Amino acid sequence: FTEADFYQQNFDPQAYLKEYYSMSDSREGANVFLTQNLRILHKMFSLDMLRGGTLIDVGCGPTIYQLLSACEHFHEIIALDYTDQNRQELERWLRNEEGAFDWVPVVKYVCELEGDREKWAEKQEKVRKKVKQVLKCDVTKANLTGPVSLPPADCIVSTLCLEGACKDLPTFRSALRNIGTLVKPGGHLVLVTVLGQTYYAFNKQVFSCLRLQKHEVEAAVEAAGFEVTFSEAQPYAVSDERMDCGGMLGLVARSV
Repeated sequence: FTEADFYQQNFDPQAYLKEYYSMSDSREGANVFLTQNLRILHKMFSLDMLRGGTLIDVGCGPTIYQLLSACEHFHEIIALDYTDQNRQELERWLRNEEGAFDWVPVVKYVCELEGDREKWAEKQEKVRKKVKQVLKCDVTKANLTGPVSLPPADCIVSTLCLEGACKDLPTFRSALRNIGTLVKPGGHLVLVTVLGQTYYAFNKQVFSCLRLQKHEVEAAVEAAGFEVTFSEAQPYAVSDERMDCGGMLGLVARSV
């Protein structure tokens, strides 16, 4: 299991972004993993119930792809991640600094899904305006943003985070309960997890991944006080030396 400290010491956000989020990548695999993810997020955030004031992104990493569909439906966004260099990398992009990762091809792809590719600059600006805070979090702690406490949000989004942060199913279940405390009663959780995956690699480093099945994720979400309203698994059929991903799950649940 890859401990949190290893992420803090060794996770290179720029290498990670280049490996998994470059759209112009000649390797098909990178694009399929990313575009599949973007399509499932687009589908979920098109659901009428996902609307409101505040969205909290748990385990944002150095990425913004998970906010591109979401930003149309919430007034403000708070992004949380454990690893300092991930938050710094995200902030560089938010401030539009020289040398920040170029998300334009990804933003254009999402705009195309929404029906107007030319709106990419506007969408990019929207994300930059709406992300109000970028804070440290630890999903294995009951107060995951301690010492800061956040008012409960209308919606939580968490993509490709928990399966990397949790060493076993009990820890995963407990992390979902911790995340559940951030959302209002009647609010929503939007989750994207990989299925059947045990590792992912980039930059000659390997990171562990908790091998999950669809029914385990759904049961854990329900045990955390949610009712699953949408759950769709898609196979990942690309042979990809960077990871042993078997599929992807997109899930929406309502806090009860």
